[in-house]
Amino acid sequence: MAKRKTKFMCQECGYESPKWMGKCPGCGQWNKMVEETESSGGGRKGAFNHSNTTGIKPKATPITSIETISEPRIHTEMRELNRVLGGGVVKGSLVLIGGDPGIGKSTLLLQVSFQLAKIGQSVLYISGEESMRQTKLRADRLGVASENLLVYSETNLEEISLTIEKNDPDFVIVDSIQTVYHPDVTSAPGSVSQVRECTAELMRIAKTKGVAIFIVGHVTKEGSIAGPRLLEHMVDTVLYFEGERHHTYRILRAVKNRFGSTNEMGIFEMKEAGLEEVANPSEIFLEERSQGASGSTVVASMEGTRPVLVEIQALISPTSFGNPRRMATGIDHNRVSLLMAVLEKRVGLLLANQDAYLKVAGGVKLDEPAIDLAIAVSIASSFRDRPTRASDCIIGEVGLTGEVRRVSRIEQRVQEAAKLGFERVILPENNLGGWTCPPGITLIGVTSVSEALKAVLEG
Repeated sequence: MAKRKTKFMCQECGYESPKWMGKCPGCGQWNKMVEETESSGGGRKGAFNHSNTTGIKPKATPITSIETISEPRIHTEMRELNRVLGGGVVKGSLVLIGGDPGIGKSTLLLQVSFQLAKIGQSVLYISGEESMRQTKLRADRLGVASENLLVYSETNLEEISLTIEKNDPDFVIVDSIQTVYHPDVTSAPGSVSQVRECTAELMRIAKTKGVAIFIVGHVTKEGSIAGPRLLEHMVDTVLYFEGERHHTYRILRAVKNRFGSTNEMGIFEMKEAGLEEVANPSEIFLEERSQGASGSTVVASMEGTRPVLVEIQALISPTSFGNPRRMATGIDHNRVSLLMAVLEKRVGLLLANQDAYLKVAGGVKLDEPAIDLAIAVSIASSFRDRPTRASDCIIGEVGLTGEVRRVSRIEQRVQEAAKLGFERVILPENNLGGWTCPPGITLIGVTSVSEALKAVLEG
């Protein structure tokens, strides 16, 4: 019998140690070291074996002599999902989808499975958290029924591999990777070793057989994918399914994509019959905007290749403490502090004794420089208690000297504002000219924050 030895592994970063430690030297987290046993004999075959199925060992080849085959992407009926994936599903890709419990990950993948099955693709849905009857009940609620959709309930990776080999599907969905275990790994399902080895084996299957595999990953309380960071590095695409449990809207965001942009975002609405895509997110984000309220501005932000109009709200009030509070939701906290310093130094607003609360309505997270001017105008509007025009859209990057700098893709942003009925767009003066302005909208070019405040709050 092979000799067994004990090791301690961090459940956050995968750091290994021969003895238990309270604080992990790798990631600095406390109480994350868990005891695991491994076999020192037997020589288990590594999961990272990418040799082809013919048994012929590949050799190093000049890149100029490699023949490429252009395979079209597989399109689903969800255009939002196709956009986030970079144009559709790539054959042989490994996609990881993470999100909070109950957010709708299984619902999304079951609907996608049905859509792929309808166009003649064979799909194998592997559930490690539900029985086959439970999956059938959920499928009946969503109206999912197709002979090309196979359902299998199993957590043993060897049995899963045999089932994939036997049925030879075009798509495989594993829900979830934390429930799957490899029998040669002695640790419990969901541990660092199990997640790493099971994902590596699924990656080998995807690359050698050309099967597109979607795997569901649980998230930690901090919102990141549970397990080692190696998991996100191994897969081709990482998608996060976000949203408030008490709201119906869901956001599918790509944080890693080897086959497309990582800035794309898809909007869905959770209904009784499942998820429905939102064709015009800008209208959804602005439908509950208050009229005549101070501290509210609208900005045209680029999410990948799509312009989205969102509302930025600010509340400035005198502080009751020695140090004023600065809170921001959906915007970087450091950016808010920087812009408040610019307003105080370059414009003359006395904000040192004011509490500042900022929020992006709709749960969207904005991180591009073009939202700077809208944030500054929101803060000044709330501080002076002067409302902005409901028909104004504000775009621009703000520098430390108070200047307003040019932004990219200005024509797409202005066209989106014109589509939703905005009458004026305040934008950097250097962005004027060189493109066609839509009819019925007025462009106001500004060179500094002071000019923008005069045009918006006094004009």
